[in-house]
Amino acid sequence: MQRTIANERMPAETAGLWYGLLGVLSFSLTLPATRVAVAYLDPSVVGLGRALVAALVAAALLAATRQRWPTRAEWRSLAIVACGVVLGFPFLSAWALRSVPAAHGAIVIGLLPLATALVATLRGGERPSRLFWLASLAGSAAVVSFALASGAGGLTPADLALLGAVAAGAVGYAEGGRLARSLGGWQVICWALILAAPFISLPVGLALWQHGAAAPPLAWLCFAYVALVSQLLGFFAWYHGLALGGVARVSQLQLLQPFFTLAASALLLGEHVTPATLAVALVVMAAVALGRRAPVRRS
Repeated sequence: MQRTIANERMPAETAGLWYGLLGVLSFSLTLPATRVAVAYLDPSVVGLGRALVAALVAAALLAATRQRWPTRAEWRSLAIVACGVVLGFPFLSAWALRSVPAAHGAIVIGLLPLATALVATLRGGERPSRLFWLASLAGSAAVVSFALASGAGGLTPADLALLGAVAAGAVGYAEGGRLARSLGGWQVICWALILAAPFISLPVGLALWQHGAAAPPLAWLCFAYVALVSQLLGFFAWYHGLALGGVARVSQLQLLQPFFTLAASALLLGEHVTPATLAVALVVMAAVALGRRAPVRRS
């Protein structure tokens, strides 16, 4: 009986990992694209304005497919999702990337999988094994060491903002993955965007009025990417993967994101990737491989 259940669950977990990997690939260009956009546009426009654009598309999708309205309990969860991945993570990361390279931001954001697994344990009833936690802690320790070393022995304000983005993203990811089991993966991010839109309209409007919207086409192209892919389409695959494969396990795929982002930063922005940065990325990849084999119990 136990063997039959395991065989039935395996396809779902495998599919969840593939969807999760697609989401990670979508998110990997977020920091380089944000870095280009904030060089010309105010961080509020980039970090929050992208959600307004995504919310317009989300509203059209929900109306065209005639999705049901969320229940009262689902609205509460959607508020948590919105605070995490629509407001907190985009704004804090955009602010930080005015001061640090995208490659540096990618390594600090590498803490996100561990933080997401912690929230999933508290909110989602998942119980990762000791081996899973050891692998996550090893990857996270490498990330923290890198941040301290590159910040001359201490955390800079940009690093603190990135850590705040990690905390916000972890809560939004874990809550969204849990909610996707009942509401649907792409529906979660769409409703969260619509819920947040009225609250972010004012600060975005003020930022545009004070700082204007003059920017070259490349900056607007990068803004379009973070609005349509990073803030919307990438979450379609990501939340669906979290719902299928489990939040704790699938979230560990984000440990690979720094490696993808480093490659994108070098190719698109010409940022220099130091041997130390590459070494940290390799340690993170090894942690992913180890954590992938560790058992995670789901209630």
